[in-house]
Amino acid sequence: MAERGLCSRREADSYIERGWVKVDGMVVAELGARAFPDQLITLERAAQAQQTARVTILINKPIGYVSGQAEKGYTPAVALVDARTRHAHDRSPLRFTRAHLQGLAVAGRLDIDSQGLLVLTQDGRIARQLIGEDSDVDKEYLVRVQGRLDAAGLALLNHGLSLDGKPLRPAQVRWQNADQLCFVLREGKKRQIRRMCELVGLKVMGLKRVRIGRVTLGDLPRGQWRYLRGNESF
Repeated sequence: MAERGLCSRREADSYIERGWVKVDGMVVAELGARAFPDQLITLERAAQAQQTARVTILINKPIGYVSGQAEKGYTPAVALVDARTRHAHDRSPLRFTRAHLQGLAVAGRLDIDSQGLLVLTQDGRIARQLIGEDSDVDKEYLVRVQGRLDAAGLALLNHGLSLDGKPLRPAQVRWQNADQLCFVLREGKKRQIRRMCELVGLKVMGLKRVRIGRVTLGDLPRGQWRYLRGNESF
């Protein structure tokens, strides 16, 4: 079910326990039951309604906030989500409630020294789409750098570097202006861009994520948030 993008593995277990999953029209009652690739897996309306009710929140994370759990005295980005910090021009019809803070998972971290688009979601399908091992959703960053970069170094940033003993996937890296690079990546190793830049003799002075898939940061002010709208997808 997770591999087909129907839900997360945790959600699949919950739906099966509730009798909300059918394979070729037959209710599945056993956790871990297998389905063949040509079999049809469907969810009951109750499961679909539960998924529809789950929210995804987009934050413009400032520097100094951690993406996930609080650590070393730093504040997690979810602490920014309340009625007062909701973007005034959020076009979602949803009314903010405290229930929207429950079970939010970070779908693509930003380190404490980075800013920009951060996704928090209650929807396991979106989390898997963005951070699953087979995710092909690209992420775009504007990176202010210090140092000299020749054509060979730029070529290495695009393809040819390794981290933690493993080759990196091909990236798209180009100059945005005189001191800023634009990175488009399809993976997210810890502090990847900073480490890539170090390998070619650059020091990162500032890093901002501006896009995840088809969703952009746009005019969302720093420290504010909005809901992912029903007509938006990554």
